[in-house]
Amino acid sequence: MTLLYRPLYWSQVRVSGWWYWARRRFTVPGGCVAAGVIIAAGVGSDVENNVIYQAFAFLLALLLVAFANSLFFRARFAATRQLPRVGSVGQPLHYRVTVKNLTAEVQPDLALLDNLHDPRPAFQDWLGYQLAEAKRVRPFSFSQRRRKSPFQQAKLKIATIPPLPILGEAEVNVELMPLRRGILKFTALTIARTDPLGLFRSFVTAPAEQSVMILPKRYPVPPIALPGALKYQEGGVALAANVGRSEEFVALREYRRGDPLRHIHWRSWAKVGKPIVKEFEDEFFVRHALILDTFGDEPNSELLEEAVSVAASFACTVLTQESLLDLLFVGPESYCFTAGRGLAHTDQMLEILAGVKNCADKEFQTLEQLVINHVSLVSGCICVLQRWDAARQELVKKLKMLGVPMLVLVIVPPGGGIFAAGGPLADSPGSLYALEIGKVEETLRKLA
Repeated sequence: MTLLYRPLYWSQVRVSGWWYWARRRFTVPGGCVAAGVIIAAGVGSDVENNVIYQAFAFLLALLLVAFANSLFFRARFAATRQLPRVGSVGQPLHYRVTVKNLTAEVQPDLALLDNLHDPRPAFQDWLGYQLAEAKRVRPFSFSQRRRKSPFQQAKLKIATIPPLPILGEAEVNVELMPLRRGILKFTALTIARTDPLGLFRSFVTAPAEQSVMILPKRYPVPPIALPGALKYQEGGVALAANVGRSEEFVALREYRRGDPLRHIHWRSWAKVGKPIVKEFEDEFFVRHALILDTFGDEPNSELLEEAVSVAASFACTVLTQESLLDLLFVGPESYCFTAGRGLAHTDQMLEILAGVKNCADKEFQTLEQLVINHVSLVSGCICVLQRWDAARQELVKKLKMLGVPMLVLVIVPPGGGIFAAGGPLADSPGSLYALEIGKVEETLRKLA
């Protein structure tokens, strides 16, 4: 089967490469002229019965002149980017590029095109995606196919560069639309000039390798009453940075190495002549577990992308409240990342979620074991699941038997798919929601 797919893969790689080159090199009028050349070449082959061949000759001559003019663009430039630390999927990323003219001539009519790392996948990644699509989509059901490539990382806009004086520089504002979470790599900066006919661009490329972290897409989540109440946390003072009920004074004792200086009781020190510190009660506070289901064998899964986005949305919401949040998921190993109350910030949790991938080499029971071992510490759980099958229902059933309050969110394919509501939560309809891809934001609004 691999041999049958390989020619198709290489043809797509070639065609996408030519299309990328044409979109960058030809302006809109130039693209129209090139299309006219192709059409005239096909229709005007019969020179005895039509005169379209004359249009072919004229349009081809325009393209040749424009292409020949591009050969004389030999200017030299230096360019540097000022990138932000992070961006977010679905939100425009704005940054500045400084372009310097290294020639002894004024350089007008320039444009800036940024260069991203080649998004075309390796053969095995492409093959995995094609096989997964073949299972998911019925033959000739084109409406069910994805409308955008799962490998395209971002969309870039061409920026206009103001005229550059001799050895002068200018700052250009560039806009980019991230489409995929993860690390977005830049390889070079291209300075372009259009020929006098406005058809074809000539390029000068300046190397500039950089990268920026793209955070997952987030949905607005209304204020909701998350499950769970205050719970004892051993060592809570150190854990929670003295937020909550830990400020209740218990006793005085002698200073021990590592005690915070702000706990020193200065009056007692003055009386006894040695350091004395105040001791406080261990802390009680709300601590939630955000359980992310990463188990699936489909690469570039829409279900996983939506699950990560939903988890990121709750991470931003919960961390604005007075509680801790433990992110639990399984990747190459089992992970538990705690944030909130001085331990970590929202951006750190979002950066972790930006790198989450589907876990195809482990069983779902790995996540179940991680959750059960951790559940004694938490006040409640928010479960974001990719399916509602027997294994996942078993996890929810065990959490319910342990008396853990839950909010369960199941991602379902476009069109609703098959979702058997209920299961172990049949008697708690307000604890289980199906989030259909394309209607996730609409459903999340109903959680309030």
